[in-house]
Amino acid sequence: MLLFLLAVLGGLFVLAWSADKFVDGASSLARITGIPPLVIGMVIIGFGTSAPEMLVSVSAALNGTPGMALGNAVGSNIANIALILGVTALIVALPVQSSVVRREIPLILLAGVFSWLLLSDGTITRTDGILLIGLLFLLLGWMTYAASRQYDAQFIDEVKQETDQKGRSKRQSLFHTLLGLILLVASSQLLVWGATGIAVRFGVSDLLIGLTIVAIGTSLPELAASVTSARKGEVSLAVGNIIGSNLFNNLGVMGLVALIAPFTTPAAVMARDLPIMLALTLLIVVFAFTPPGRNILSRWEAIVLLIIFVAYQLLLYYQAAYPAGL
Repeated sequence: MLLFLLAVLGGLFVLAWSADKFVDGASSLARITGIPPLVIGMVIIGFGTSAPEMLVSVSAALNGTPGMALGNAVGSNIANIALILGVTALIVALPVQSSVVRREIPLILLAGVFSWLLLSDGTITRTDGILLIGLLFLLLGWMTYAASRQYDAQFIDEVKQETDQKGRSKRQSLFHTLLGLILLVASSQLLVWGATGIAVRFGVSDLLIGLTIVAIGTSLPELAASVTSARKGEVSLAVGNIIGSNLFNNLGVMGLVALIAPFTTPAAVMARDLPIMLALTLLIVVFAFTPPGRNILSRWEAIVLLIIFVAYQLLLYYQAAYPAGL
């Protein structure tokens, strides 16, 4: 048991560290090679902060625990909104003034509804996986095109500021990218092995482990990136990290899992976790686009998000401890 715990803790630590190196290296490399800041912010950083969820879910699916993979994707989205966006907005009120970010917020609701519709028949198939990944590429292409037609100085300046601060050479950027990717793969395997061992030891489902330990752990890079960005005044990038990550989780992570290991959707996911994920996403849309703080996530709204996250964790604990009461 101790070995499994050490594997989880070690896997989470290396996962967070390697994700940071991967995002830094990839974004610096993209800047050096002339990729526009808009693409770096929307695609490269968004994908990079979702790399832990993606690799952990792929590892779980390959190891025969698709429930953990699905739980990681859905649980990470819940953690990103309720925990990470809540903590970040509690530190500093987040004005959502960037046209790029405002455009992305409703799209994660669309992505969530689309994934819910595909899962609602009780199974997730390879065809579903193709549809999810296809929609991801379609949305990314449309967002990049739409953003290029409407210059967003605030978002682009924040991305430039973030990448320019690294000051790495092309060789250093390539080294950090490859090192981060290798360690991401290795730590995700270690984390899945440890989490699976804990699930077997305590007799809980791999879905529950995915929704809690794994989901919160793989969201740590988003927490670090968003808090750091917010403290430096890069609020659009802070919110964009979370929104972009949820988009990749909903479509990319679920899509890859479906392609690797089609599986039956657990009833608890449809009855509990996906509705909570969609409700939180809708709540963010309401917070961001309604008075009195139009386009601002305030501290009181952050407190609401954190209360919801704590209540959700207590619900998971209660239902695991007293399954007969369901």
